[in-house]
Amino acid sequence: MTRSVWLKADDAVGDWEARKRRITAGLEAGVDWVLVDESDVERVRELGSVNVAAFRSGGDVHVMDAEETETAEPDAVVIGKKGEGDGTVDLPEDFSGSADLSALRREEKTPTGAYVRILDEYYEAFAEEAAAEADYTVVVGEDWTIIPLENLIARIGEETDLIAGVRSAEEARTAFETLEIGADAVLLDSDDPDTIRETVAVRDSAEREHLDLGWAEITEIAQTGSADRVCVDTGSLMDHDEGMLVGSMSRGLFFVHAETAESPYVASRPFRVNAGAVHAYVRTPDGGTKYLSELESGDEVQLVDTGGDTREAIVGRVKIERRPMFRIEAETESGDRIATLLQNAETIKVQSREGRKAVTDLEVGDEVLLYYEAVARHFGEAVEERIIEK
Repeated sequence: MTRSVWLKADDAVGDWEARKRRITAGLEAGVDWVLVDESDVERVRELGSVNVAAFRSGGDVHVMDAEETETAEPDAVVIGKKGEGDGTVDLPEDFSGSADLSALRREEKTPTGAYVRILDEYYEAFAEEAAAEADYTVVVGEDWTIIPLENLIARIGEETDLIAGVRSAEEARTAFETLEIGADAVLLDSDDPDTIRETVAVRDSAEREHLDLGWAEITEIAQTGSADRVCVDTGSLMDHDEGMLVGSMSRGLFFVHAETAESPYVASRPFRVNAGAVHAYVRTPDGGTKYLSELESGDEVQLVDTGGDTREAIVGRVKIERRPMFRIEAETESGDRIATLLQNAETIKVQSREGRKAVTDLEVGDEVLLYYEAVARHFGEAVEERIIEK
């Protein structure tokens, strides 16, 4: 499930300079959307590349009235400010007479959003009704409690993207985790650049895959002569316990450490994984694989740590050079034998039961960390068919 962070930056924030500071902080942090008033859409476009949603004030504004004012087109129109959604106009007893809902139905060209402050159970019911009409449903709790969000997550389903109003990264985490499904997005109302960055970090961690890594016992290590090996240099600095999953067989990928360790002969290169020969697979953030020979600058690869937590990284450069290699074979707990080729060099390290270990120091009987899944792959995608790899 893809999560996103929206940043509220309408006139309630203050004058344009105050809004601009907030928007700039959001762009630098990597927010996905900025929610502003319609008059600010062009200004936001000039600041940077981001999705822009715009409040269309008052649910009873006629389409022709809106056309009289020339403004840049937003990526989504949000109804509810200074209308029924935020409590400025009383909700009708019968929702069929709602001006906000009528405005949502009239909008044909631009994706729509409904903005609803959850003042009581009646507004909660109104948000549920609006969700049937809107592509995005923004709900902001008063004296926030989780119950309204739980109710809406349970009732709305996939008919809209549910966006929860929050004021902190911790509230965002709660919104993403509610009912184990969570909101699709959060609308952050904060000027603090640290809070904005922390909320984006919460979004990233909520999206990341966790892998169950296991152990396999080394059964054979053999020098095989030279082959074309691939170093993957990323645009990210990796931590001491991070690396990539690579292997000659897609069902079993070995954990290979990034070159974060200093040695007497070579400086550390914490952006690099010496990943193996050109034929080998590397795991990607979508759960697929690519051949190392296919990687190019700008591609995404998956980084993983020894605990199985993952994140994505952009490939900055791929270096292919002919080097002497080892063939390493290991047996999984299920009895399957998998193998890969890694360069014969002290700087290439895998994770053993005892910790980081250079491939040159590996011995038969050592246990190494890997990711194993008993599936076949076709063009990097898991498939249900019989494929023999050996």
